Amino acid sequence: MNGRRGFLAGLAAACAAGALPAARADAGARVLTASDVHVKDYPTVEAVRWIGQQLERETGGRLRLRLYHSGQLGRESEAIDMARYGAIDITRVYAGALNNAFPLTRALCLPYVFDSVPHLRRALDGEVGARVLRGFEARDLVGLAIYDCGARCFYNTRRPLRTPADLHGLKFRVPGSDIFIRLLRLFGANPTPLSYGEVFSALETRLIDGAENNLRSFHSSRQFEVARHWSQSEHSYAPDVLLVSRKSYDALRADDRALLRELARRSVAVMRALWDASEQEAGAAVRAAGVHMNEVDMAAFRRAAQPLLDEYLRQPEIDALYRKIRALA
Repeated sequence: MNGRRGFLAGLAAACAAGALPAARADAGARVLTASDVHVKDYPTVEAVRWIGQQLERETGGRLRLRLYHSGQLGRESEAIDMARYGAIDITRVYAGALNNAFPLTRALCLPYVFDSVPHLRRALDGEVGARVLRGFEARDLVGLAIYDCGARCFYNTRRPLRTPADLHGLKFRVPGSDIFIRLLRLFGANPTPLSYGEVFSALETRLIDGAENNLRSFHSSRQFEVARHWSQSEHSYAPDVLLVSRKSYDALRADDRALLRELARRSVAVMRALWDASEQEAGAAVRAAGVHMNEVDMAAFRRAAQPLLDEYLRQPEIDALYRKIRALA
């Protein structure tokens, strides 16, 4: 299904489900619709569910949230468009899916920009995160929060990967982001853009040899059942972003807008607590399932990725954010 047809299909699904911004559960109650491609107990899904519970409690039921998880309303790229057009209200999407349309998100996705999760969180909680969130205002969206989601690493069906040379000739799924496509080419792999929901079957049928993602997603998607080699490359700490449709946001009362922003801010701590616990559980589970996990030659991967980083740092806005990020290392 191409992008245009996919968007229309998702829009039709949203309308059929009563998921328009004006949807009402009963007289006087407004229902905001939220989407996520992850499963029902994933930390980002739980964090948005928490926002909905607090909204309903704080407004006495006047504002409610209907949450569609597991990609029920389509792919992330389709959810972004549906939010921009006001067909859904809130969506949680991976920053890589935003790179091409929202340039400031590229600073968060570039290779080896962050050294660790604490480093990432310091940046997201400060001026860097605030600047990226403001960048959505130009294209019919409002940035509510940034959810960090650990280190992205490589996994595949063939062999351990210790240096970039080990990726040569392998077909790897990447998100629809120029950064990830070009990074995999620098590593010698053949990048294959696919939506998140297509990865398991692509691995199973050998359409691709591997992919890259965080450990929690590797486990919750059950991709570890077919990709038995995990390599701790930590090549990106690209986070997730929680967005609300500008049309939906502007339709709220001023006090409701302030409440939604405050709850989104507080939901970051909810998500992180769930994330930290579930990531440890995911690691133990995939090891128990027999997945081979290995360290990599980090210096070799950094050297191979440097030309891509150098190119993006020629963009003044990206360079400015990069400098702020590195100052927090």
